[in-house]
Amino acid sequence: MGKYFGTDGFRGEANVKLTAEHAFKVGRYLGWYYGREHKAKIVIGKDTRRSSYMFEYALAAGLTASGADAYLLHVTTTPSVSYAVRTEDFDCGIMISASHNPFYDNGIKILNGNGQKIEAEVEERIEDYIDGKIAELPHAVGEDIGRTVDFASGRNRYIGYLISIPSRDFKKLRIGLDCANGSSSAIAKSVFEALQAKTFVIHNQPDGTNINRGCGSTHIEELQKFVTENRLDMGFAYDGDADRCIAVDHCGNVVNGDRIMYICGKYMHNNGRLNNDTVVTTVMSNIGLYKALEREGLRYEQTAVGDKYVAENMLKNNYSLGGEQSGHIIFSRYAATGDGIMTSLLLTEAVVEQKATLADLAQEMREYPQLLRNVRVADKETAMKNEAVLASVEAASRDLGDAGRILVRPSGTEPLVRVMVEAETDALCQEYVGRVVDTMLKEGIIAE
Repeated sequence: MGKYFGTDGFRGEANVKLTAEHAFKVGRYLGWYYGREHKAKIVIGKDTRRSSYMFEYALAAGLTASGADAYLLHVTTTPSVSYAVRTEDFDCGIMISASHNPFYDNGIKILNGNGQKIEAEVEERIEDYIDGKIAELPHAVGEDIGRTVDFASGRNRYIGYLISIPSRDFKKLRIGLDCANGSSSAIAKSVFEALQAKTFVIHNQPDGTNINRGCGSTHIEELQKFVTENRLDMGFAYDGDADRCIAVDHCGNVVNGDRIMYICGKYMHNNGRLNNDTVVTTVMSNIGLYKALEREGLRYEQTAVGDKYVAENMLKNNYSLGGEQSGHIIFSRYAATGDGIMTSLLLTEAVVEQKATLADLAQEMREYPQLLRNVRVADKETAMKNEAVLASVEAASRDLGDAGRILVRPSGTEPLVRVMVEAETDALCQEYVGRVVDTMLKEGIIAE
């Protein structure tokens, strides 16, 4: 975890933690870094936040000042930037978005030439440049100064690519979409309509300040109500930059990332498309997913929290499906990063091909009760090494056995220790989380 860059880019409140000056320097460094041996080509996308325009121009200024050509996709999704990088011979891609955060936050995500999140060592060099630890970079002059190019056509190619993925149309289906007033507002409806679904959309009128506000994948209750009131077959909610998706069945039940991975993993396995019969998850996936996969004869691997780590594992081992409970799902046959719209298309295909309802397929996986408590501590390292706490965690794990699990881990960005328990009942979750937290309190670990 760097000074500025976390697991999902450089993120913070616009013009407070993340400023236009920061964006300019990011552009300056990337333009120089990729342009040392040739004229660099870098593509930029942005979500619908008001500050995204400011950061787009600042990044473009930095890139062109270093001699790179900046190609502007304008308002688009993170996965569309990844697609453009992979298919249009760009050196790297930049997405301006704070994902599911409120509108006043923003972020800069950098994707490498493979369309995946950029290597940590490059982020470290950018941080050093921002902090003045690297000598000032040369400015391009004369004909070497870069250009800014309108590249809206790149978004249209991505839309065409999405439409080509499902193996059949969605005729007769009634689909609901919650676009979170974000990037998917300009894309998702047209894709589903091209596949002949009867499409109903909410929260697709961005005004620069309403992205994620009471809508999208982090406020799924809006879509639940919309689907049931309009008697839709299913619905999909995206986040601000549309790299995640949460589904709702016709009864209004939530189908989260774990259930999506189960449904798609089983479907892909039955069709011979699940490489090594393995699904990649993070340590936060529900134990119910693992039990359901084992029942179907499928394997799983666990990574640290963050779709970046899921993607790295999938690339290393040639796995075809992985993701997070939050709805970041990666289908490596089609994409290098999580793609919310693609996830909704492939989940719909699984439903249609199996002549079932989403509710029928989702209920095959039992989701165990889960309780997560964030405990503010004086020092994370001390808390994680405390012998009494370790003994309490070990005792809880022993008592839960195969019928549950406990996970205690430090936050990557805050002075918190996260205590998570999954068990047969909510009461057991409360009991075992309470035991560990009480131990931390007795040991004087919890901050005042």
